Amino acid sequence: MAAAFYFEDLTPGLTFRTGTQQLDAEAIKAFARQYDPQPFHTDEAAARTTFFGELVASGWHTMAVSMRLIVDGEFKPAGGVIGGGVDEFRWPMPVRPGDTLTVVSEIVESRPSKSRPEIGLVRARHSTLNQRGETVQTFIANHVVQRRPK
Repeated sequence: MAAAFYFEDLTPGLTFRTGTQQLDAEAIKAFARQYDPQPFHTDEAAARTTFFGELVASGWHTMAVSMRLIVDGEFKPAGGVIGGGVDEFRWPMPVRPGDTLTVVSEIVESRPSKSRPEIGLVRARHSTLNQRGETVQTFIANHVVQRRPK
């Protein structure tokens, strides 16, 4: 396991990458049947008559895959990937069967906690990209990160 990054290590401009994961039609439909059962996520024939014109992954499926990629990737905050909230969440384009996703994370801000000296707050812009480098999801996460022990 890679060494953890303490708050003091996570400075603005630092970037991290993840591995990849491909989504197929069956995985898209299985996730959607359980969590977002809309026809453009669950039925290829019905999806052709919708706004999307084809089967697409639920945005929440994209988020779940992105979270797994982040946890398995280079971004290893001390104490784990702990969220204190999410800002500016966007899905600029859909994920389709066969798309291979990866996440690039950039630290955009960090500040020590005013009330808890043992932690800092780190804002990271996480961008999920498909195999063509197109952005399919972006969000800014507010991470709670342990400070380096003294």
